[in-house]
Amino acid sequence: MNIGEASGRSGLPAKTIRYYEDIGLIRPDRGGNGYRDYGADDVHKLRFLHRSRGLGFSVDECRQLLALYEDKSRASADVKDIASSKLTEIDRKIRELTELRRTLEHLVHACHGNARPDCPILEELSEHT
Repeated sequence: MNIGEASGRSGLPAKTIRYYEDIGLIRPDRGGNGYRDYGADDVHKLRFLHRSRGLGFSVDECRQLLALYEDKSRASADVKDIASSKLTEIDRKIRELTELRRTLEHLVHACHGNARPDCPILEELSEHT
């Protein structure tokens, strides 16, 4: 199948599929005319990558997960380690975003939002640490 069909079946834009090929995540066959020829396995890998990226895994993590997926003698502990690390990273980001939200919420409530020029938000942003 051509890249348009692979795109439709995987849910990924053709540009992303070409990128994944450029960085070696997938390797579709080439027809006699030089065009990419995607098979069912390629589409399955593309869906795998789409789902993995959707869960926040980096391209390098996706590469590791895909290698583990293709390795039938893998230890599930290796997969769990990658997913656990991602979960820890997500938890850290949630804590950071929660703190950012608290700070911004405090500043928004402190600002009167009227026609006067004094603004606690700008004062906070201009402070030197």
